[in-house]
Amino acid sequence: MCWRSTSAKLKTLHAVSATNLPFLALLGAAAVWIGWLIAKPYMTQWRYARLHRKPFPDAWRSILKERMPYFRMLPTDLQLQLKGHIQVFLSEKAFIGCRGLVVTDDMRVTIAAQACLLILNRKTDYFPGLRQILVYPGAFVVNRAQTDYAGVRTDTRQVLAGESWSEGQVILSWEDVLGGAADVSDGRNVVIHEFAHQLDQEKGAANGAPILAPHHATRWAQVMSAAYEQLQQSQSETPDPKPQLIDRYGATDPVEFFAVVSETFFEQARLLATDHPDLYRALSAFYCIDPLSW
Repeated sequence: MCWRSTSAKLKTLHAVSATNLPFLALLGAAAVWIGWLIAKPYMTQWRYARLHRKPFPDAWRSILKERMPYFRMLPTDLQLQLKGHIQVFLSEKAFIGCRGLVVTDDMRVTIAAQACLLILNRKTDYFPGLRQILVYPGAFVVNRAQTDYAGVRTDTRQVLAGESWSEGQVILSWEDVLGGAADVSDGRNVVIHEFAHQLDQEKGAANGAPILAPHHATRWAQVMSAAYEQLQQSQSETPDPKPQLIDRYGATDPVEFFAVVSETFFEQARLLATDHPDLYRALSAFYCIDPLSW
Protein backbone atom coordinates (compact mmCIF):
# COMPACT_ATOMS: atom_id res chain seq x y z
CA MET A 1 0.00 0.00 0.00
CA CYS A 2 2.82 2.39 0.85
CA TRP A 3 4.75 1.43 -2.32
CA ARG A 4 1.72 2.00 -4.54
CA SER A 5 1.03 5.37 -2.87
CA THR A 6 4.62 6.57 -3.33
CA SER A 7 4.59 5.48 -6.96
CA ALA A 8 1.41 7.41 -7.62
CA LYS A 9 2.91 10.50 -6.05
CA LEU A 10 6.01 10.21 -8.22
CA LYS A 11 3.88 9.87 -11.33
CA THR A 12 1.96 12.98 -10.33
CA LEU A 13 5.17 14.96 -9.77
CA HIS A 14 6.55 13.85 -13.14
CA ALA A 15 3.36 14.93 -14.84
CA VAL A 16 3.45 18.35 -13.18
CA SER A 17 7.13 18.76 -14.09
CA ALA A 18 6.47 17.83 -17.72
CA THR A 19 3.61 20.32 -17.85
CA ASN A 20 5.88 23.10 -16.56
CA LEU A 21 8.78 22.42 -18.95
CA PRO A 22 7.63 24.82 -21.71
CA PHE A 23 7.03 27.56 -19.15
CA LEU A 24 10.43 27.00 -17.52
CA ALA A 25 12.13 27.02 -20.92
CA LEU A 26 10.38 30.28 -21.81
CA LEU A 27 11.34 31.75 -18.45
CA GLY A 28 14.97 30.76 -18.99
CA ALA A 29 15.03 32.26 -22.49
CA ALA A 30 13.52 35.50 -21.16
CA ALA A 31 16.17 35.66 -18.42
CA VAL A 32 18.94 35.18 -20.99
CA TRP A 33 17.43 37.85 -23.25
CA ILE A 34 17.07 40.34 -20.40
CA GLY A 35 20.62 39.62 -19.29
CA TRP A 36 21.86 40.23 -22.83
CA LEU A 37 19.98 43.53 -23.02
CA ILE A 38 21.53 44.65 -19.76
CA ALA A 39 25.02 43.56 -20.75
CA LYS A 40 24.94 44.77 -24.36
CA PRO A 41 25.75 48.47 -23.69
CA TYR A 42 28.69 47.48 -21.49
CA MET A 43 29.97 44.99 -24.07
CA THR A 44 29.65 47.61 -26.79
CA GLN A 45 31.56 50.21 -24.79
CA TRP A 46 34.23 47.63 -23.96
CA ARG A 47 34.63 46.86 -27.68
CA TYR A 48 34.82 50.56 -28.53
CA ALA A 49 37.49 51.10 -25.85
CA ARG A 50 39.48 48.11 -27.12
CA LEU A 51 39.44 49.48 -30.68
CA HIS A 52 40.49 52.92 -29.44
CA ARG A 53 43.51 51.37 -27.71
CA LYS A 54 44.71 49.55 -30.82
CA PRO A 55 47.74 51.06 -32.57
CA PHE A 56 46.67 53.24 -35.46
CA PRO A 57 48.09 51.74 -38.69
CA ASP A 58 50.98 53.68 -40.22
CA ALA A 59 49.37 53.43 -43.66
CA TRP A 60 46.21 55.08 -42.34
CA ARG A 61 48.28 57.84 -40.69
CA SER A 62 49.88 58.55 -44.07
CA ILE A 63 46.43 58.80 -45.66
CA LEU A 64 45.34 61.36 -43.07
CA LYS A 65 48.45 63.45 -43.67
CA GLU A 66 47.98 63.35 -47.43
CA ARG A 67 44.21 63.71 -47.71
CA MET A 68 43.12 65.60 -44.59
CA PRO A 69 44.61 69.07 -44.03
CA TYR A 70 41.86 69.49 -41.43
CA PHE A 71 43.46 66.75 -39.34
CA ARG A 72 46.62 68.81 -38.90
CA MET A 73 44.54 71.73 -37.58
CA LEU A 74 43.10 69.72 -34.69
CA PRO A 75 44.60 69.85 -31.20
CA THR A 76 46.57 66.73 -30.26
CA ASP A 77 43.85 65.34 -27.99
CA LEU A 78 41.26 65.60 -30.76
CA GLN A 79 43.64 64.00 -33.26
CA LEU A 80 43.98 61.00 -30.94
CA GLN A 81 40.25 60.86 -30.38
CA LEU A 82 39.56 61.06 -34.12
CA LYS A 83 41.92 58.19 -34.87
CA GLY A 84 40.11 56.04 -32.30
CA HIS A 85 36.76 56.94 -33.83
CA ILE A 86 38.06 56.03 -37.29
CA GLN A 87 39.04 52.56 -36.07
CA VAL A 88 35.59 51.93 -34.59
CA PHE A 89 33.80 53.36 -37.64
CA LEU A 90 35.75 51.20 -40.09
CA SER A 91 35.16 48.09 -38.00
CA GLU A 92 31.38 48.60 -38.13
CA LYS A 93 30.48 50.11 -41.51
CA ALA A 94 30.54 48.35 -44.87
CA PHE A 95 31.86 50.19 -47.93
CA ILE A 96 30.56 49.25 -51.36
CA GLY A 97 32.03 50.48 -54.64
CA CYS A 98 29.55 51.41 -57.37
CA ARG A 99 29.85 51.73 -61.13
CA GLY A 100 32.95 49.54 -61.11
CA LEU A 101 34.80 51.42 -58.37
CA VAL A 102 37.11 49.29 -56.21
CA VAL A 103 37.06 50.60 -52.65
CA THR A 104 40.51 51.08 -51.09
CA ASP A 105 41.77 51.95 -47.62
CA ASP A 106 42.48 55.41 -48.98
CA MET A 107 38.76 55.89 -49.62
CA ARG A 108 37.61 54.28 -46.41
CA VAL A 109 39.94 56.26 -44.13
CA THR A 110 39.35 59.57 -45.92
CA ILE A 111 35.57 59.21 -45.64
CA ALA A 112 35.64 57.91 -42.06
CA ALA A 113 37.90 60.75 -40.90
CA GLN A 114 35.55 63.42 -42.19
CA ALA A 115 32.43 61.67 -40.90
CA CYS A 116 33.91 61.26 -37.42
CA LEU A 117 34.62 64.98 -37.11
CA LEU A 118 30.92 65.28 -36.29
CA ILE A 119 31.14 63.04 -33.23
CA LEU A 120 34.25 64.41 -31.51
CA ASN A 121 33.78 65.07 -27.77
CA ARG A 122 30.31 63.52 -27.89
CA LYS A 123 28.92 60.33 -26.42
CA THR A 124 28.24 58.37 -29.57
CA ASP A 125 27.00 55.10 -31.01
CA TYR A 126 28.77 55.83 -34.30
CA PHE A 127 25.77 56.62 -36.51
CA PRO A 128 23.84 53.55 -35.29
CA GLY A 129 21.34 53.51 -38.15
CA LEU A 130 24.04 53.47 -40.81
CA ARG A 131 25.03 50.14 -42.32
CA GLN A 132 26.62 50.92 -45.68
CA ILE A 133 28.51 53.66 -47.48
CA LEU A 134 28.12 53.43 -51.25
CA VAL A 135 30.91 55.14 -53.17
CA TYR A 136 30.70 56.23 -56.81
CA PRO A 137 33.73 57.41 -58.80
CA GLY A 138 32.05 60.79 -59.44
CA ALA A 139 28.66 62.45 -59.35
CA PHE A 140 25.74 60.06 -59.81
CA VAL A 141 22.30 60.42 -61.34
CA VAL A 142 19.06 59.63 -59.51
CA ASN A 143 15.50 59.69 -60.76
CA ARG A 144 13.02 61.68 -58.69
CA ALA A 145 9.26 61.96 -58.87
CA GLN A 146 8.03 65.39 -57.77
CA THR A 147 4.45 66.53 -57.28
CA ASP A 148 3.65 70.24 -57.42
CA TYR A 149 0.97 72.15 -55.52
CA ALA A 150 -1.60 71.29 -58.22
CA GLY A 151 -0.95 67.58 -57.86
CA VAL A 152 0.92 67.28 -61.16
CA ARG A 153 3.63 64.61 -61.01
CA THR A 154 6.90 65.22 -62.82
CA ASP A 155 9.78 62.77 -63.23
CA THR A 156 13.18 64.45 -63.00
CA ARG A 157 16.82 63.38 -63.12
CA GLN A 158 19.20 64.89 -60.59
CA VAL A 159 22.99 64.81 -60.56
CA LEU A 160 24.21 64.45 -56.96
CA ALA A 161 27.49 64.41 -55.07
CA GLY A 162 25.98 62.69 -52.04
CA GLU A 163 22.81 61.46 -50.43
CA SER A 164 21.79 60.16 -47.00
CA TRP A 165 19.01 57.61 -46.53
CA SER A 166 17.25 56.92 -43.26
CA GLU A 167 17.20 53.24 -44.27
CA GLY A 168 20.88 52.94 -43.37
CA GLN A 169 22.88 54.11 -46.38
CA VAL A 170 25.02 57.08 -47.32
CA ILE A 171 25.95 57.51 -50.98
CA LEU A 172 29.02 59.56 -51.92
CA SER A 173 30.95 60.70 -54.97
CA TRP A 174 34.64 59.93 -54.39
CA GLU A 175 35.64 62.86 -56.58
CA ASP A 176 33.61 65.22 -54.39
CA VAL A 177 34.86 63.56 -51.20
CA LEU A 178 38.43 64.35 -52.26
CA GLY A 179 37.54 67.93 -53.17
CA GLY A 180 35.82 68.50 -49.85
CA ALA A 181 38.73 67.10 -47.86
CA ALA A 182 41.40 69.04 -49.77
CA ASP A 183 39.93 72.53 -49.31
CA VAL A 184 39.17 73.12 -45.64
CA SER A 185 37.97 76.70 -45.99
CA ASP A 186 35.44 76.76 -48.84
CA GLY A 187 32.46 75.73 -46.70
CA ARG A 188 31.71 72.75 -48.92
CA ASN A 189 32.19 69.21 -47.71
CA VAL A 190 29.89 66.47 -48.95
CA VAL A 191 30.83 64.01 -46.16
CA ILE A 192 30.06 66.50 -43.40
CA HIS A 193 26.82 67.39 -45.19
CA GLU A 194 25.55 63.83 -45.55
CA PHE A 195 26.61 62.71 -42.09
CA ALA A 196 24.88 65.74 -40.58
CA HIS A 197 21.78 64.29 -42.24
CA GLN A 198 22.56 60.96 -40.54
CA LEU A 199 22.59 62.69 -37.15
CA ASP A 200 19.28 64.31 -38.07
CA GLN A 201 17.86 60.91 -39.04
CA GLU A 202 18.81 59.11 -35.83
CA LYS A 203 15.38 59.81 -34.36
CA GLY A 204 13.49 58.97 -37.59
CA ALA A 205 12.60 61.26 -40.47
CA ALA A 206 14.93 64.25 -40.74
CA ASN A 207 13.48 67.65 -39.84
CA GLY A 208 16.54 69.82 -39.24
CA ALA A 209 16.59 69.18 -35.49
CA PRO A 210 18.91 66.33 -34.43
CA ILE A 211 18.69 64.75 -31.00
CA LEU A 212 19.28 67.56 -28.51
CA ALA A 213 19.61 67.91 -24.77
CA PRO A 214 16.28 69.19 -23.40
CA HIS A 215 17.82 72.44 -22.17
CA HIS A 216 19.21 73.13 -25.68
CA ALA A 217 16.11 72.34 -27.72
CA THR A 218 14.21 75.60 -27.27
CA ARG A 219 17.21 77.82 -27.94
CA TRP A 220 18.17 75.65 -30.92
CA ALA A 221 14.73 76.09 -32.48
CA GLN A 222 14.83 79.87 -32.01
CA VAL A 223 18.32 80.34 -33.43
CA MET A 224 17.98 77.94 -36.35
CA SER A 225 14.57 79.29 -37.37
CA ALA A 226 15.80 82.88 -37.34
CA ALA A 227 18.91 82.08 -39.39
CA TYR A 228 16.93 79.95 -41.84
CA GLU A 229 14.36 82.67 -42.38
CA GLN A 230 17.12 85.21 -42.89
CA LEU A 231 18.71 83.03 -45.56
CA GLN A 232 15.39 82.48 -47.29
CA GLN A 233 14.69 86.20 -47.30
CA SER A 234 18.11 86.97 -48.77
CA GLN A 235 17.47 84.49 -51.60
CA SER A 236 14.14 86.10 -52.47
CA GLU A 237 15.74 89.45 -53.19
CA THR A 238 15.48 90.60 -56.81
CA PRO A 239 16.86 90.80 -59.34
CA ASP A 240 20.01 89.16 -57.99
CA PRO A 241 20.44 87.85 -54.42
CA LYS A 242 23.51 89.09 -52.56
CA PRO A 243 26.26 86.51 -51.95
CA GLN A 244 25.87 84.86 -48.55
CA LEU A 245 28.31 83.02 -46.31
CA ILE A 246 25.78 80.20 -45.92
CA ASP A 247 25.25 78.43 -49.23
CA ARG A 248 21.88 79.22 -50.82
CA TYR A 249 21.07 75.50 -50.97
CA GLY A 250 20.43 75.77 -47.25
CA ALA A 251 17.31 77.80 -48.05
CA THR A 252 15.69 74.68 -49.56
CA ASP A 253 14.21 73.52 -46.25
CA PRO A 254 15.23 73.17 -42.57
CA VAL A 255 16.72 69.72 -43.23
CA GLU A 256 19.17 71.03 -45.82
CA PHE A 257 19.80 74.14 -43.75
CA PHE A 258 21.15 72.10 -40.84
CA ALA A 259 23.45 70.11 -43.15
CA VAL A 260 24.69 73.22 -44.96
CA VAL A 261 25.43 75.22 -41.79
CA SER A 262 27.28 72.19 -40.41
CA GLU A 263 29.62 72.44 -43.40
CA THR A 264 30.06 76.16 -42.73
CA PHE A 265 30.68 75.57 -39.02
CA PHE A 266 33.52 73.11 -39.58
CA GLU A 267 35.14 74.87 -42.53
CA GLN A 268 34.44 78.58 -42.03
CA ALA A 269 34.10 78.86 -38.28
CA ARG A 270 35.58 82.34 -37.91
CA LEU A 271 33.35 83.85 -40.58
CA LEU A 272 30.29 82.11 -39.17
CA ALA A 273 31.05 83.35 -35.65
CA THR A 274 31.40 86.91 -36.99
CA ASP A 275 28.33 86.95 -39.24
CA HIS A 276 26.03 84.69 -37.20
CA PRO A 277 27.30 84.51 -33.60
CA ASP A 278 24.13 82.94 -32.19
CA LEU A 279 24.17 80.25 -34.86
CA TYR A 280 27.84 79.55 -34.22
CA ARG A 281 27.23 79.17 -30.49
CA ALA A 282 24.28 76.82 -31.08
CA LEU A 283 26.32 74.59 -33.38
CA SER A 284 29.32 74.69 -31.06
CA ALA A 285 27.13 73.54 -28.16
CA PHE A 286 25.64 70.74 -30.25
CA TYR A 287 28.93 69.47 -31.71
CA CYS A 288 30.79 70.01 -28.41
CA ILE A 289 33.77 71.67 -30.12
CA ASP A 290 34.98 75.24 -30.65
CA PRO A 291 37.01 75.51 -33.88
CA LEU A 292 37.84 79.13 -33.02
CA SER A 293 40.17 77.87 -30.30
CA TRP A 294 42.35 75.83 -32.65
